[in-house]
Amino acid sequence: MFRQLPLHFGVRDVYSFDTLVAGSNEVAVGIVQQCALGEGEKQVYIWSQHSEGKSHLLQAACHLAASHQRTVCYLPVEEIISQPVQVLEGLEQLNLVCLDNINLMAQLAEWEEALFDLINRMREMGNSLLLTATMSPEALDVKLPDLRSRLAWGPVFQLQALDDDGKREALRIRAGQRGLELPDQVAEYLIRHYPRDLFGLFERLEVLDAAAMAMQRRLTVPFVKSVLDDV
Repeated sequence: MFRQLPLHFGVRDVYSFDTLVAGSNEVAVGIVQQCALGEGEKQVYIWSQHSEGKSHLLQAACHLAASHQRTVCYLPVEEIISQPVQVLEGLEQLNLVCLDNINLMAQLAEWEEALFDLINRMREMGNSLLLTATMSPEALDVKLPDLRSRLAWGPVFQLQALDDDGKREALRIRAGQRGLELPDQVAEYLIRHYPRDLFGLFERLEVLDAAAMAMQRRLTVPFVKSVLDDV
């Protein structure tokens, strides 16, 4: 089973390790890959303050695990937080559970307790748990005293931002998924003139993809200017 609530990008986007640019995060990515396969660490906590690929990493882990016939679940907390906490019940039966942005559970007593219980159940079953947040476990403002220590039961990694070469590679891969040719000068222009976090860059590529398809145009710097200056 692969229960997934996707990111808000197009259906042609594939969140796999093949399309993930690790940059200086090779160690974290390697540990997550092992965890996805049921090897090594059983719990990993990934955090970054900005959009540095946390969601991509979790979905890549799910795809890898599913390709090895493991049962998996990816749940973005922003999509489930309005539901009853019972949505987490029974997940410990799955080989891999990925919870994205657990910081949204902080200060919500029922959700903190549900997360605490899930971590304990996953460990008892010997299954794998991947967690992401926008801050470290120490910085997370939780009410439940023992939850913070449970979150740090496994390795904790802060994802580092890609350098410009890494961002160009990530944009090239994403454009290729969409059948777009991304000239070097266009990638450079995007990086230099628009928000430099990956999510913001990918959002702009999404807009350019739609415009290029509608107008049957190639990506050039003048075309990018004409489209994005109106966004």
